[in-house]
Parts: sequence; structure tokens; C-alpha cells
Amino acid sequence: MGCFCAVPEEFYCEVLLLDESKLTLTSQQQGIKKSTKGSVVLGYVFRHLNLVEIDYFGLRYCDRSHQTYWLDPAKTLAEHKELINTGPPYTLYFGIKFYAEDPCKLKEEITRYQFFLQVKQDILQGRLPCPVNTAAQLGAYVIQSELGDYDPYKHTAGYVSEYRFVPDQKEELEDAIERIHKTLMRSCSLREGAERAEVR
Repeated sequence: MGCFCAVPEEFYCEVLLLDESKLTLTSQQQGIKKSTKGSVVLGYVFRHLNLVEIDYFGLRYCDRSHQTYWLDPAKTLAEHKELINTGPPYTLYFGIKFYAEDPCKLKEEITRYQFFLQVKQDILQGRLPCPVNTAAQLGAYVIQSELGDYDPYKHTAGYVSEYRFVPDQKEELEDAIERIHKTLMRSCSLREGAERAEVR
């Protein structure tokens, strides 16, 4: 990474995505400068993620006092003074800006996946409180999507402890997730599996 202080228009930014990967945007690679509008930066992120239903998403940034702001698509990067004062390099956080009233009406699988990642992150970081029973059901769905159907030969006792779902995760929650996961089958609906499982 070169020194960007010498050229006032140069821009180097890392966008942290919901799957915890990073997308690097620079003047050299994408032609992004401080005079670039926020909508252009958003466009690069949307194309990288293959998002079509873009109205729900945005980019956040924090100032030096850790106050959070949303990147305004109509303003240039230079007009976001709080952002410019933090770098270079600059850090943006991709996330859900507006939640869908009815998530079942989301058309694209990738949009639903981004919503899933945001909720998962919000629960894990304690921004979205979650009762234990609900956390156990959601955790079992995550395990189901990651590992598939329960297999006693592959999934030995304690396999859930490798995953984090809530802050200060307890063994009791992990046991409940295992119990529910054992009832879930890809051939049956997740709701039926959750209804059959008893969270103690």
C-alpha cells in the first residue's frame, strides 16, 4: 500500500461484508476518488455481491468518536467529513439499512442470505436480544445449513461448541441446539423439526 497522503484525491478503502470478508476499493483499481459519489461506491459493493434488491442495504462508517453514520449515496466521499477525518485507509461496513416488512417477499436468495448474516451478526454481538428458546432454534437452523442432517458418526457430542451464536454462550444452549438439530431433516420443513424438539 502506498502513501495516499501525497495525492489528495487518492482513496483506499476496505469494506467489511456481512460474511466477515473484505472488499478493497482503491483509486488505482476502481478509479474511486474523494470526489466520487457514495452511489458509485455502493454500486461496486452491490455488483461484488450480485445484489439486485439493493434498496435494503447501505454502507456505514464510524468517526473518531465511534459515532456511526450511513454513507449518503448523493454526496461525494469528500463531503462525508467524518469519514475523511478517519483515514486513509478508510473502513466502511456493509449492512442492512432497512428491514423488509415481510422477508418472505424478498425475491432473491442472495438478499435473504444477507439478511440472515445481518441477524446472525446482530444476535452474536448482542445488538438483537434473543430468548434462549429462540436462540436454540435459530442455532439449530444455522448448524443444519452448515453441516447438513445430523449424523451420529460425524457429529460427536459437543460439535455445536465450535460455533458461536450469542454472547456468553453457555453449554446448556449448545445442548439444546444439538437436540433440535437431531430432529431436523432436509426432507422435512424446519418448522416441523422445531415443533418436535423440546428445549429444556
